[in-house]
Amino acid sequence: MTASGLDEVIHPTHRLQICAMLAAVESMEFSAVRDALGVSDSVLSKQMKVLQTAGYATVRKAPMNSRTHTWLALTDAGRTALAGHLAELRRIAALADPAKQ
Repeated sequence: MTASGLDEVIHPTHRLQICAMLAAVESMEFSAVRDALGVSDSVLSKQMKVLQTAGYATVRKAPMNSRTHTWLALTDAGRTALAGHLAELRRIAALADPAKQ
């Protein structure tokens, strides 16, 4: 978290979108997240690695039929960090609305 209250791990656009998608579910399949973001496997993998390293997300592989499916999930720490980040974004956005000052 920066002095401004924004979380540097979550703040980049793709990671913020990943966290927002995962916050709404228990877990989501890698391919669904990739397709929703419109990114390549390697881009999503790189962003997930950053979230995993921070302790904000997990990656789980599960065999299904003849293939392995990869599931992504937000940890409790990730949910807490996202909530704090979104609260700070709301606070900043309110500065632009004279009716809220």
